[in-house]
Amino acid sequence: MSIRAGYKREGVESFYVKHGDTYRNPHEPGIVAAVQSVCTSQRLDMCDVLDLACGSGEVTLALRQAGAGRIDGCDPYTGVAYMERTGQQAYPWSFADIAAGDVLRGRRYGLVVCSYALHLCEPSRLPGVLLSLAPRCNHLLLLSPHKQPVIKRGWGFRLVHEDYVERVRVRLYNGL
Repeated sequence: MSIRAGYKREGVESFYVKHGDTYRNPHEPGIVAAVQSVCTSQRLDMCDVLDLACGSGEVTLALRQAGAGRIDGCDPYTGVAYMERTGQQAYPWSFADIAAGDVLRGRRYGLVVCSYALHLCEPSRLPGVLLSLAPRCNHLLLLSPHKQPVIKRGWGFRLVHEDYVERVRVRLYNGL
C-alpha cells in the first residue's frame, strides 16, 4: 500500500498512529539529493536545526552528512523510527504544539526543515505554525512533491530560492 493510499483509507493521523514506528519515506533518495543541493548552493546557518515532522530521520541524516551542527527532530508519531535511524530522541511535538508556541519558547534555530509534511497541516492551523516558527529561525526549508502548502504574505516568511531536484520541490524561505 502506498502512503497516499494509506492516507485515503485510514486518514493521515490514523495512518501515522498505526505505522509511525516503522515509517520510511519512499522518496528518501530525492530528499537526500535535494538537501545536498540546497546545502551546496545556498548559504545556510546549520549550527542549530529543527527537523520538523522528522519521520524516520532522512533529513537529519542528510544534514549530518552536509555538516550540520545540533539537530533537533520532532514528530508526534515516528519517534521510534527516528531513534532507530539517528540514535537520538525526537520531541513529540505536533503542528498544534508548534502553533501554540510554548514548545519553542527560548529556542532559536538557524534552519527549520520540513520534508513531505507541512502540506498535511490543517489549513486553518498553517498560519499559526508559520507565525510561531518565523521569529525562531533564520530559514525555513520546505521539501515536497508539489507546490503545497502555499505560504502567504504575512505569515512570517519570504521565498528566496526555489528549485526542483529529482522530483522534489525545494523552497527556501527567510524569516521576516
